[in-house]
Amino acid sequence: VDHHGSTVRITGLAGQAPKATHLDLFLGNAGTAMRPLTAALAVLGVPCRLSGVPRMHERPIGDLVSALQALGCQIDYLGNPGFPPLQIGPAQLRLDAPIPVRGDVSSQFLTALLLALPLAAGQQAITIEVVGELISKPYIEITLNLLSRFGIEVERHGWSRFVIPAGSHYRSPGAIHVEADASSASYFIALGALAAGPGIEIQGVGAEAIQGDIRFVEAAQAMGAHIDSGPNHLNVRRGAWPLRAIDLDCNHMPDAAMTLAVMALYADGPCTLRNIASWRVKETDRIAAMVCEARKLGAQVEEG
Repeated sequence: VDHHGSTVRITGLAGQAPKATHLDLFLGNAGTAMRPLTAALAVLGVPCRLSGVPRMHERPIGDLVSALQALGCQIDYLGNPGFPPLQIGPAQLRLDAPIPVRGDVSSQFLTALLLALPLAAGQQAITIEVVGELISKPYIEITLNLLSRFGIEVERHGWSRFVIPAGSHYRSPGAIHVEADASSASYFIALGALAAGPGIEIQGVGAEAIQGDIRFVEAAQAMGAHIDSGPNHLNVRRGAWPLRAIDLDCNHMPDAAMTLAVMALYADGPCTLRNIASWRVKETDRIAAMVCEARKLGAQVEEG
């Protein structure tokens, strides 16, 4: 990995396992590192230990591990079953049957499999079947979009069946632009909606973003914000005041939905945010944290 200013040049391993005899990787509190790395290293059969901060060891990973064990990966729990830390060993893959994975706890389990299994596609197609309702579908759309840019064309059958074609392998796109984070942009969109004055311009993310959290723009507009969008920027200013109350299914943007909880403090009536159960298994119990902070400010909050 070579850094040159704002550009990073990465020379990959061509799908081969790293040569280290044993890796000991401390991943802090990064769930988006723990889940895909577990899948990739387990599929490649790389001997390693994956661990993190105490909260990481409370974040569920059992459904992903079960899916990987079913296809022949060697993974052992070093603490409580179903949670990191993990010990990974050599794999003997069995890819002839569909691989089941739950979709109602975290979309990262499915993302991890979609990213890792092209490393083992070889001469046979690999099928993943989602058990239960798949949450956070826009994040899976991001995964599929990026896989396509790297030469992997996954066949999607609704949201319950995904097929990685035989012979799939990663190919470098040459250059790729990394979008600014739409979840983080939600804070500044909210600022523009709340603050009196001429408004603000947000650069680096706009109407053409592939991230599901860009739909926070629609939620802010529903609450009364004035937003003009370009390919790579947003202009936001206060419109309705106080903001209008909303009742919204937030399954498509669980991270940005927390910002809506703050905006709800300035609404003209009760706001209801639905389908956010995945908040409880993030780096903290986000529902409990948001309720606690809102009550400190004197707001009336009910947990469903």
